[in-house]
Amino acid sequence: MKTIEVVAAVIKAGSRIFATQRGYGEFKDGWEFPGGKVEPGETPEEALVREIREELGAEIKVSDLIDTIEYDYPSFHLSMKCYWATLVSGTLELKEHEAAKWLTKESLYTVDWLPADITLIEKIQKAI
Repeated sequence: MKTIEVVAAVIKAGSRIFATQRGYGEFKDGWEFPGGKVEPGETPEEALVREIREELGAEIKVSDLIDTIEYDYPSFHLSMKCYWATLVSGTLELKEHEAAKWLTKESLYTVDWLPADITLIEKIQKAI
């Protein structure tokens, strides 16, 4: 099975977390933490900064690794490094996503998370 290595940003503002809804592909309409694939020669942190700039037009500061999620989808294995991040400049504008929401601790389960992303929610809930 093919492994896809990706990074995801859990962007935090106060006690709220930013979530995005996929606008394309096999998992269209599912909710996720924004991010993407690590390109050759990039560190995970560099990839995350680039992906957020490309997808959301904003600059972030990447901080601690929350967890690395290993998840088997039917056609591939996902290895996803998830980091805490904060917005440094710009506004989060949707270039590739259908929708986005700022979620509170109480509203984290109100969106339909993708299977790999939902495994992080309990950890995030405890931390915010």
